[in-house]
Amino acid sequence: MRPTVPDRALVELGRTEGTPDTLALLVRDQDTRRLLLLRAVLDAAEAADPALCSPGRKARLREDWSLLAEADRPQPPGTAHHPAGAPQDPRGASHSPLGAPHPLPDTVHPHPHPHPHPPGAALSPARDRLFHPLTGPWALSCLHGLDGRAGPPDEPRSRRLRQDLAHFSAIAAVAAARAGIPFTVRLIAYAGVLALPSLGSLRTATTGDVPVDVTHRGGCLTVRQPDGPDVVVRLETGIGAWSGALAWTPVHALPGLTSAGGPVPLDDVDPYRVAPGPRHRTLGGPATLDDGDGKRWLQAWSGTEAALRTGGAHRATEAVALLRCLVPLERPPGAEGRDSCSATRHEAFGALLSSTPQDALALAETLVHELHHAKLAALGDLVTLHHADAEARYFAPWKTDPRPYDGLLQGIYSHLALADYFQRRALRTTPPDSEYAWSRHARYRAQVGAALPGLVGSPDLTRRGRRFVDEMTATYERMADHPAPRNHTARAQAYVKAARALWTQRHAPAVPRPKE
Repeated sequence: MRPTVPDRALVELGRTEGTPDTLALLVRDQDTRRLLLLRAVLDAAEAADPALCSPGRKARLREDWSLLAEADRPQPPGTAHHPAGAPQDPRGASHSPLGAPHPLPDTVHPHPHPHPHPPGAALSPARDRLFHPLTGPWALSCLHGLDGRAGPPDEPRSRRLRQDLAHFSAIAAVAAARAGIPFTVRLIAYAGVLALPSLGSLRTATTGDVPVDVTHRGGCLTVRQPDGPDVVVRLETGIGAWSGALAWTPVHALPGLTSAGGPVPLDDVDPYRVAPGPRHRTLGGPATLDDGDGKRWLQAWSGTEAALRTGGAHRATEAVALLRCLVPLERPPGAEGRDSCSATRHEAFGALLSSTPQDALALAETLVHELHHAKLAALGDLVTLHHADAEARYFAPWKTDPRPYDGLLQGIYSHLALADYFQRRALRTTPPDSEYAWSRHARYRAQVGAALPGLVGSPDLTRRGRRFVDEMTATYERMADHPAPRNHTARAQAYVKAARALWTQRHAPAVPRPKE
């Protein structure tokens, strides 16, 4: 049973806004879905044929779950853990113990708020790990590997599944270390790399799949490897861990976006940070940061809150509420000047993938753009907005190919948020900043105006979807109260006209007409 989204929240989100309560509703639901996804993984492993998941592997999963359950227990006063992104958790997610070992206990319900507790309480180290964005792609990879319908596993699939299931041991170990639990566990460094999510990675002395023994005592991890010296790693507060060993690479962390927020991971080591397989031509691959890259990220990040607030204080509020992790990407092929690439992943709610931003304004623009994709995807999990099929037939000025209806909705929503952001910024700044903001506003608003008729005119919208889209339309129309200067509007309209002409030339004869 999905929680109800109040009409008030639907209206707020249609305006590309959202109060803290509305944003918390989206986040709590995503967190609950993550717990249910983990339950599905553990249940699938328990039911799997021994050829897929051996009895020994199943036993280790139960041991890892027991360690996670211990890391979920309330901690003594003065030792509470504060997760990345916010030192105090505004989501109201459950802090009751995860319960008995695998499978997941009945205390985890498919309700976003199964065990109410006061806002501001910290997440346990276990839930901080399970709710981390990159745990989602890992869980889905496990489910894919455990799917017996795919037939007998070949060696690449078997290896991938072994690596996926072994990663759960690393997740549990990190949560236990953050909770201050003493332990010794055996982990596997695959291809000579031991990944400890949110802490860092260790390149072992020998290549191949290497068993390592990890011991935790008093905030200090000792990694014992064959044919190599012990490596001592000391946990940092919140994110990352330090070691004098050259083989250790820590997870980078950026300071809180606002004074109310905690540090944000800038993760270039997690093995699940990008989707496997071919990537879109406009996206760069995963980046490994050097000192210069880290400094450029920090320089842009340090001015991002101020840049967001010039487009409305709510832009900073939503970033703190929704952003949990940044994943650096290489610049896209052939990129020049301010060109960059960015993305979100539905299965990694709270993660934002981006090439190194040119400056604070570019990063603020990326945050507004991508976090609205995340907002709409989370809303779509709670509310059926339309029943349209996936056939690509719609014109969108920001794409050269036809878009399916859901893609059109996603694109209009994020571009509407950007048009709103830059209009507010233009009204609050002076030249040359205001001139640049007006040019961006005019471009985004013209793009929305060209695509909006296809969205509004669809008979596939549900009643609540119609309410949402009507509010988007009203937001677009209200922007006319403060029009951009004519020179910017003329250039924007000429751009859209040219984009439509090129699209029509390429696609119109072959694209089915939208339903009426």
